Amino acid sequence: MERLIRTVIACALLSLCANVFASPQRIVSLAPSITKSLYLLGVEDRLIANTTYCTQPPQARDKEKIGGVMEVNLEKIISLQPDLIMVIPLTNTQVLDKLRSLGIKIVTFPAAENFGQLCNQFLKMGEIVGKEKEAKKIVYQARKKVSFIKQKAKGLPKPKVLVQVGNRPLWVAPKRSFVNDFIEVAGGINIGPPGKNGLYSIEKVLVDNPDVIIITTMGMIGEEETKMWERFKTLNAVKNNKIYIIDSYKICSPTPVEFGETLEEIFCLLHSEGR
Repeated sequence: MERLIRTVIACALLSLCANVFASPQRIVSLAPSITKSLYLLGVEDRLIANTTYCTQPPQARDKEKIGGVMEVNLEKIISLQPDLIMVIPLTNTQVLDKLRSLGIKIVTFPAAENFGQLCNQFLKMGEIVGKEKEAKKIVYQARKKVSFIKQKAKGLPKPKVLVQVGNRPLWVAPKRSFVNDFIEVAGGINIGPPGKNGLYSIEKVLVDNPDVIIITTMGMIGEEETKMWERFKTLNAVKNNKIYIIDSYKICSPTPVEFGETLEEIFCLLHSEGR
């Protein structure tokens, strides 16, 4: 019996070691959303480098930098000897092909079009890094929060909402984006264009007349953009003081947890009395 117990324990330990070594130990992240997710999964010790745009959480700023999201320093990445690189479709494909030719594993996470896809990608990441159980728990809590807010929004008036994510030219959240889920689940109507192209015009905004305008801080100073919209006195959002600013990292590259937190914030903005 004692010999059998020792055998079972030895097999369990071997299985544990196999799982550890099967998981990547030297990861490079080429996107802020990926970096945040790796920290949320608790594998930041395995993250050896990221991009200059990876500023959240604050500790991510101390990691080795290999360039931006689209253009990266190929030689530097190779010198770091990663066993996994996680990317989004914006990264230079020629660079990725070169890295693949060197035998480096690369996993691409496409842009999520809704909250469901966002959660599925997070679950996939959890599986890849050996944190499947933790990922499932995080996603379960996030889905629970989103469902709760969706129920709260039922029966409330549905304001027309514009989410501005860029300027010069004006770029807004289109309907085929997870930002659309923020608006619809919170009980609003996204006036952004159908499809994935968010190119818009001020003239179209004036016609659509949104009740709420949400400005992200990506590539712009929010206060200046607020003043720009306030020139148009006929807009309902201006008349009712419902122009708001949200940090871009919350709304443009959220983890499932951040999606729930930001959704709650947007719900309050849509159904408040204004600033």
